Amino acid sequence: MRFQVLTLFPEALRALAGYSIIGRAIQNGLLSITATDIRRFTTDRHGTADDYQFGGGPGMVLKPEPVFAAVDDALAAVPDAERGATPVVLTSPQGRLLDQSIVDEFAAAPGLIIICGHYAGVDERIRAGLVTHEVSIGDYVLTGGELAALVIIDAVSRFVPGVVGSAENVQEDSITSGLLQHPLYTRPAEFRGMAAPEILRSGNHAEIERWRRRQSLERTRRQRPDLLDAARLTNADRAYLAGLGGNDDDDAA
Repeated sequence: MRFQVLTLFPEALRALAGYSIIGRAIQNGLLSITATDIRRFTTDRHGTADDYQFGGGPGMVLKPEPVFAAVDDALAAVPDAERGATPVVLTSPQGRLLDQSIVDEFAAAPGLIIICGHYAGVDERIRAGLVTHEVSIGDYVLTGGELAALVIIDAVSRFVPGVVGSAENVQEDSITSGLLQHPLYTRPAEFRGMAAPEILRSGNHAEIERWRRRQSLERTRRQRPDLLDAARLTNADRAYLAGLGGNDDDDAA
């Protein structure tokens, strides 16, 4: 999986390249992350990548010329057969909110080109002429798109085969599964008066899975009920949810 990040601050990407799971994946040849300074593609001796807004207004605007040239350069490094399948992503608070469906789509691509937004925004011709996906990581504004790019790279990388040790772990994570994750416990069995549930130490795997599923359903209903509308629920799940607050001692789940 190839990530090409176009940014005014390439040094901001260096931390992720040496970080834990992502760092090992790069060393093992599963991922590559390159950070290209957009100023390399400016044409004046000052490396001017931004300018004042037409019509006036506060804040500077990222100029189209260096960004178009940077994207052209990035696409030239992509094999011909993969070029049309490589998304060009703009990080922007105006974009679609990053969610698992976007992560899944990006993970199926051969690579990503990510343009880090900056200043008051980018010249609209960048959005109209280059960008295939505009993505936001939340309803707030950052000083630049580098952190958003890091979030996208981290989220997508986990779905590249071999990056995370167990594919099952990825699929059962919160959100990925459609539900929030069940509570997790490890040793010691008791700590400061708090005990890990006996069922998890019983060795009865069927009952453990039943408990975990119900805990996920309860936690999602309590903390993120909006997820239930799109979650993949069985009839047993629906019966259990319907019984919450009443008698749930049946075998519905």
